[in-house]
Amino acid sequence: MKGRTFSFSFEVRNVINKKLTDENFLLYAMHHYDNIQCQSIEEFEEDLKKLLYIKKLLSRYKNDNDLRERLILNHIIVLYNVFGDAFTNMAFFKIDEEHWPALITFLVCINRMPEVVEPYGIRLSDITLDQNIISALRKI
Repeated sequence: MKGRTFSFSFEVRNVINKKLTDENFLLYAMHHYDNIQCQSIEEFEEDLKKLLYIKKLLSRYKNDNDLRERLILNHIIVLYNVFGDAFTNMAFFKIDEEHWPALITFLVCINRMPEVVEPYGIRLSDITLDQNIISALRKI
């Protein structure tokens, strides 16, 4: 049994320092998940679904100019609360690159966007923030 535990711990440590892939994403998310109120795997999965919902909302904004800024902001804050700073890496992995400027604008607004996101080659100084989102967020 100790061998399995060590193997699992070793695998988790290796995932933490690597770029996310479809194969290691779930392990990475589980390792960084910190929700003391979580009682089941279903609750963990519900929190992960919020990330996909953000992706859909950003897509809807890009395609239909339908910005649900309060909902997006709420989901982002909830996910930072349960995944901590690891959510940044998770978000850039799961959300399509075409939606990154919108995502980055939200992250800058809540002071969660680092200057550099190494695994994805993102430099904040190279990104043009979405002025429409900024205007909407200023009204909140």
